[in-house]
Amino acid sequence: MTLQFKPSETFRDTFTYAKTAEDILRFPFPFPEDEYMYSVNIEPHVKGGPTAAFQAVFDIDEHYVAECRERAKVLAEDPKRCQVLPHMMAAEWDTLELIMESLAADYPEHFTLTKAGDLWTWVNRPLGLQQSFTFGKAETLPCPPFEFITRQAQGDFTLQDQREDNLFVDGGMVTTQADWSLEFDIGMTFHEWHGPVPLAHEKGVFDRALKYLMRLQCGQPVRRLNWTMTVNPRLDTSPENYPVWGPDKATVTPENVAEKVHLRVELQTLFRLPRSNAILFGIRCYLTSVADIARVPKWRRRLHRVLRDLHPDIIGYKGLPRYRQMVIDHLAPFDDGVPTSRGIAPDTDTLDAAR
Repeated sequence: MTLQFKPSETFRDTFTYAKTAEDILRFPFPFPEDEYMYSVNIEPHVKGGPTAAFQAVFDIDEHYVAECRERAKVLAEDPKRCQVLPHMMAAEWDTLELIMESLAADYPEHFTLTKAGDLWTWVNRPLGLQQSFTFGKAETLPCPPFEFITRQAQGDFTLQDQREDNLFVDGGMVTTQADWSLEFDIGMTFHEWHGPVPLAHEKGVFDRALKYLMRLQCGQPVRRLNWTMTVNPRLDTSPENYPVWGPDKATVTPENVAEKVHLRVELQTLFRLPRSNAILFGIRCYLTSVADIARVPKWRRRLHRVLRDLHPDIIGYKGLPRYRQMVIDHLAPFDDGVPTSRGIAPDTDTLDAAR
């Protein structure tokens, strides 16, 4: 698909964000079965998968320019959304190299990276940027290397330092998060960072995940999907901004639930970085309204069943009590009881008409 960027769409105030038919079908729907419970659910991050969101190392879609502009707004309002501890400079350069090389390889029509020894030139056509710099010398960039490149990527990123038989969140660019704070979490261990998640700790999910990630090899990235729900297509649902977005939940009614409530999915990717031995954790956010999901028969049946049977502790943790039943009631007439195929693929190339 040829990307047609929509630079003027908004993720706040007027909420003009909308998806084309192609963009709906490339959505990484998070439920491979008709029920949901926490699991490690990690798989190799290789190109190719059930939707087009898995076709590149770092996915770029029609919302790229608008999302980068939204990130710039958030950083102007709160610069602490990007923080990296001083000992992570090698990981900053690792991240810049990985993202630049990946974008240039996967989207050569939009990005170009040329190298002459340590003198590199980066061209980002969608954002109208060209920057020459010396690799390894931060003073040759307009801002630190991690911030420079993550301002030009969709989704959030954190840097995990591996030491003391643990992983520590020692840096990040976090402007599209689902109600957690980099300012609060920076420096935390893996288990401290995931402390609020119910049920998963007693099931040993995070113990197994940590052991797996401690053995993560360079050149063998992995991925998983995570999800929650959000009212309005708002990217910045941070604790710092809760007074702005928290009241949105009270605006949902049976009449507007399909347009207001969005399934918020994170395509989480993890890369072992070569020089620093740190782990780059990508948290790529996708938003799709209940109305758009209802245009895909398999997805609307499955979302109805997952929400209907969801464990009460997960309902509370994900902040769904106020509007979950309205979503279920809206989707119930679309669920004819037909069995759904395993996996997250939409199983269709076309959408049902909007209702």
